[in-house]
Amino acid sequence: MAQPNQWPNTLSVDFLESLYADYLRDPASLDPQWRQYFDQLIPDRNGFTGATGPTFQPPPLFAGTGNGAAAQSDVELAALQDRVDQLIRNYRVRGHMMAQLDPLERQRDHPPELDLDYYSFTEKDLDRPLSTLFIPGENIRTLRQIYKRMRNTYCRSIGVQFMHISDVEIREWLQRRMEGTENRVDLAREEQLRILTRLTDAVIFERFLHTKYVGAKTFSLEGAESLVPLLDLAIEKAADQGVAEIVLGMAHRGRLNVLANVLGKSPRDIFREFEDVDPSRYTGRGDVKYHLGYSNDWVAANGRRLHLSLCFNPSHLEYINPVAVGRMRAKQDRCYDREHFRGMVVLIHGDAGFAGEGVVQETLSMSELPGYSVGGTLHVIVNNQIGFTTNPGEGRSTEYATDVARMLQSPIFHVNGEDPEAVAQVVRLAMDFRARFQRDVVIDMYCYRKYGHNEGDEPSFTQPTLYSDVAKRKSVRDAYLERLLRTGVSEDEAMLIEKQRTEMLEKELSLARSDDYVHTPEAYRGIWSGYQGGPFAEVEPAETGLDEPRLNDLLKKLTDIPAGFNIHRKLRRYFDQRREMADGGKPIDWATAEAMAIGSLSTEGHRIRMSGQDCIRGTFSHRHSTLYDQETGQPFSPFQHLGEQQGPVEIYNSPLNEAAVLGFEYGYSLDCPEGLIVWEAQFGDFVNAAQVIIDQFIASAEDKWHRLSGLVMLLPHGFEGQGPEHSSARMERFLTLAAEDNIQIAYPTTPAQYFHVLRRQLVSRWRKPLVVMTPKSLLRHPLVVSDLKAFTKGSFKLVIGDSDTPPASAERVLLCSGKIYYDLLKQREELGREDVAIMRVEQLYPFPGDSLREVLSGYHEGTPVIWVQEEPENMGAWRYMKVKAVADRLFGRFPLTGVARPESASPATGSAASHRLEQADLLERAFGEIPAHPELANQPQSC
Repeated sequence: MAQPNQWPNTLSVDFLESLYADYLRDPASLDPQWRQYFDQLIPDRNGFTGATGPTFQPPPLFAGTGNGAAAQSDVELAALQDRVDQLIRNYRVRGHMMAQLDPLERQRDHPPELDLDYYSFTEKDLDRPLSTLFIPGENIRTLRQIYKRMRNTYCRSIGVQFMHISDVEIREWLQRRMEGTENRVDLAREEQLRILTRLTDAVIFERFLHTKYVGAKTFSLEGAESLVPLLDLAIEKAADQGVAEIVLGMAHRGRLNVLANVLGKSPRDIFREFEDVDPSRYTGRGDVKYHLGYSNDWVAANGRRLHLSLCFNPSHLEYINPVAVGRMRAKQDRCYDREHFRGMVVLIHGDAGFAGEGVVQETLSMSELPGYSVGGTLHVIVNNQIGFTTNPGEGRSTEYATDVARMLQSPIFHVNGEDPEAVAQVVRLAMDFRARFQRDVVIDMYCYRKYGHNEGDEPSFTQPTLYSDVAKRKSVRDAYLERLLRTGVSEDEAMLIEKQRTEMLEKELSLARSDDYVHTPEAYRGIWSGYQGGPFAEVEPAETGLDEPRLNDLLKKLTDIPAGFNIHRKLRRYFDQRREMADGGKPIDWATAEAMAIGSLSTEGHRIRMSGQDCIRGTFSHRHSTLYDQETGQPFSPFQHLGEQQGPVEIYNSPLNEAAVLGFEYGYSLDCPEGLIVWEAQFGDFVNAAQVIIDQFIASAEDKWHRLSGLVMLLPHGFEGQGPEHSSARMERFLTLAAEDNIQIAYPTTPAQYFHVLRRQLVSRWRKPLVVMTPKSLLRHPLVVSDLKAFTKGSFKLVIGDSDTPPASAERVLLCSGKIYYDLLKQREELGREDVAIMRVEQLYPFPGDSLREVLSGYHEGTPVIWVQEEPENMGAWRYMKVKAVADRLFGRFPLTGVARPESASPATGSAASHRLEQADLLERAFGEIPAHPELANQPQSC
């Protein structure tokens, strides 16, 4: 309960009257805090009057008290109190609009309701005593005192948005913290010197780079140097709060400065990257210096050691957000930090990116979901007040760059970056809020860019008046030093700090340019020790089969439903069939094979994490990883009851987005190499909404940043007449991105193959992202089953040959992948074409050349090989397969042609009837006349 002198604004006088009536009847019936309050409250105390005790209501307007003048005075006082309460509330709601946030001192129009004139206050009113029960401190203040406190709290260098928060406890907590101190922090001299030192670090580093590397892009922090002391204060506060690890994500502005002055990366290594003296080492790989990540330990003033990790980041600005949060969730899960106390995320944004990129909203919306929460993220916006050359009025439709964050029940602190002590105050508030309520919190630090978007840019082309003002500004460090000189800090102290920092950088530059410079070789360390990337050819085949008794036991546990649990009648039959599978009475279907793969890996101690839209049940009602009692709605997951030593199995329904969820799972995989981390698209087509994550992280991270991932992407794929958005997972895009064995692309055709490819992902120590084209209609196809024996030995087959058609009698070979195989099989049976062999390429990339060559080795040279696919000619794997052939001959022995749908801008027709017509034509051409010359492969009748 709130203290009586800290009642919320919503506390009604009727409620107070009822409490007081209860007190008069029986004081013991009240909460002790209220009883103590009423014990102390006597007639005429604190401005209240009443014959039998205090009253909390103004007298009725026409009732009279026997003294008309006194009654009128009470009415006037009540009306004055009402206007004062409105004033207080308006400052809490809109005071931020009058705050002095802009370092360039440009003025904004402020709301009239923040002026005394708006309320018709008189000079006499300013010194009248009024009730301030809802403001921390004294219960009685004059209007003059109230007005000053509200202005100081909400309208100096800090503006706060918090009244959108519906939780009264949070609002009261913030009011007490801010209004009790007038939103200022009293810093000790050593704290002020620390801030000055960190500002000096930031300023000297930027000056040094500009002097030594003239014209080089550095994406300078100048104009926003307060970011360095802000991060310093936040990390120190985190150490006091028991945080052991921090993951940071940021774009390129100020990144080099943060690397050197926060992460502790050696300046000589940064300078060496500017020198760029070893080009051969980076041929075709690596990234620009202001995209690189780094990890290091930080020893706090209290002696605690924190591990800091700054994530690598492409120029796609905000897309690092879900990746960083996913990394932290993995770190917390690894150490079973279920309360999410020992780690935190700091995300540093630009104002234009925060307002403009949808992945920000997607990440914010996940922040309090059970499968994605990390105990609150600290968001820091380096508010340049411009995006490249775009003014805020051209780049967003909102007052603030942060307005999207108002979707959360969290405060937004706007602060003038040229007031380092105001920055210190909001850091303390934000960090305490995050620790207390475990929610995201936003610091919007207003600043400017000194040099435009980068050092080669001329910003006055488009913002001449803005950059005229910028040119007149002193650095934050110099302005703060002038302030400290007036409080007793000596100029000699400041000069010594500057001299020491400059000498250190000169020494580091000398070492960077020395012939004795030693580059630390890249290696997979820590939790990644023992795992490998590199070429697929160097990977030892993984034995992924399991003993039949173990599979039987696993299947029975997966179908064990607690007594009294009311399972859905349709699922009852489904689980009965699974028991038959365990006994060998029925072959294994796709969903059961997946459950066996997940269950077996879990019982081997591996963590399993799967997320995606509706993936608990499965989009196609096949997974049912959690069951729901049909009478009580209570959930039960068989995966949680497989064995005492099993690893966690966590399957989450995700929010309705792709980019942030996939980014989160990718980030999770970076810190969980031993786990099976899976993202499933609702339909494979929807993966295109996450293309940035695929292009910038999943496909290229090993090449750019030397980072491995074992993330699995399940993408339902197959042409079944469901239209352009429910047919294709865009296999061709993944094949275009495939190079240097960076990813795995598989299109398995049997449940056993699916089982083995999932198990291979962890049994092998080779870690690459795995893209699996998964079925839809085939989930219940009678032929898409596997005998239990197929799970007991061997491993994933890269290519599956045709055991039904002897090579000597084959008139042609149909080569395919995935769902089309079963259509071809049916067509061959109906046509009685025993002279046609059908082979399946189960792994498209890395290209299984040796396996395919071996499977084809028994066929006569010159036997036509026809690639058959459902996708249009310009999609799917056909063009990829053509590249693998030389002069249209596969392995120099077999003429290669192709059959596919005609070129198309859209993946599939929207007409089910047209789909059937196209599919029939495709199958007819696959078994029809073979083109006389390979070059005819480009003709419409056969691609």
